[in-house]
Amino acid sequence: MFPRILYNSLSLRRLRPPQSSFALSASFFASLFHNQLAASMSVKELVDSAIAENKIAIFSKSWCPYCKKAKALFAEEFPEVQATIFELDERDDGSAIQEYLLKVSGQRTVPNVFVNGEHVGGSDDVRASFSQGKLTQLVNASTGTRL
Repeated sequence: MFPRILYNSLSLRRLRPPQSSFALSASFFASLFHNQLAASMSVKELVDSAIAENKIAIFSKSWCPYCKKAKALFAEEFPEVQATIFELDERDDGSAIQEYLLKVSGQRTVPNVFVNGEHVGGSDDVRASFSQGKLTQLVNASTGTRL
């Protein structure tokens, strides 16, 4: 009799997590999986895929004023295009990424900007390219699978 009373007094609704908690849990596990996947990738694989698969890839440091200028230019001038930003100072492999970028682009400093797989350069290079109209052409170029 006790189990029946207990069963009748409990609502199945109470046993389920609230919708918002479930969404938060799903989001947490999805981000955890993504972080584990990124952690399992080598620096070379991470950088190469970031450059190849994103219309705009910016390797940055969160505190850097030159990085902030470059990110602001893309946000203001190309708001319809989402830039993928890697804040190297917030990553354990940030120094290794910076070393690999030196091999790929000949540039170790940040920001290190790529548009449609092409190396644009740092903050001054991005601004100069924008002033000359080259950056707009690169961003607007047909990119196949890039967004």
